[in-house]
Amino acid sequence: MAEPEPRAERLGLLGGTFDPPHVGHLGAARGCLSELGLDRVLFVVANDPWQKSPTRAVTPAADRLAMVEAAVAGVPGLAVSTIELDRGGPSYTVETVEALAAAAGGRGEPAPEQYLIVGADVVATLSTWHRAGELAGLVTLAVVSRPGVKTPTAVPGWRVVVVSGTEVDLSSSAVRDRAEAGVSLTGLVPPRVEQYIAARDLYAVPR
Repeated sequence: MAEPEPRAERLGLLGGTFDPPHVGHLGAARGCLSELGLDRVLFVVANDPWQKSPTRAVTPAADRLAMVEAAVAGVPGLAVSTIELDRGGPSYTVETVEALAAAAGGRGEPAPEQYLIVGADVVATLSTWHRAGELAGLVTLAVVSRPGVKTPTAVPGWRVVVVSGTEVDLSSSAVRDRAEAGVSLTGLVPPRVEQYIAARDLYAVPR
C-alpha cells in the first residue's frame, strides 16, 4: 500500500517588532490557532522593522527575541522564529513566506498553508509592504478584530478570514509609555516579560 501524501502544515505567522510583546499579541495568536485550526503560530521577530526604524529607536533584537521567547514559553501551539534575525537586513514578510515554503521543500515536505496574522488596524497599510502584490498571492490574510476598529471582511487581491480578537485595546507603544512613566505593566504583558523589562531596565527614561 502506498504511503499517504504528507499533509501541508497550517501555519500562522505573527510578525512584528515586539517592542515589547504584550497580552494582545498572545490573544491574537491563540484566537487564530483555535478558530482557524492551525498547527502552529510562529512569532516572527523582525530584524530591522524598516517602516519603524527610521522614525524611532528600536530595542535591540536580542532583547526583543528574549521577551518573545519568555512570552510564549510553555504555551501549546505557539513558537518563536528567528528566520528574519538570521537573514539580517530589512525584514520583508514576503521573503519570510518564500523562505518557509522553500525550507519545507528542502525537507521533502509540502509547502505550508500560511496564514498572515494582522490586526484590523494594519490592513490599511498593506499596500505599502514590500512586494505586497506577490505576498497576497502566497498567504491567507487572518484579520484579527480590535476594539474601536472596523474589521474589513474583504481586502482586494487578498484571501481573507476574520478572527475574533480579544477585548484588550493595547499596543506596544502604550506599554512603552507606561514603562517610561514608571507605571506597573502587570496584566499588560506576560509576567516573565514584565520581569525581563525590569531586570534590563528597558524603556526607562534616560537620566
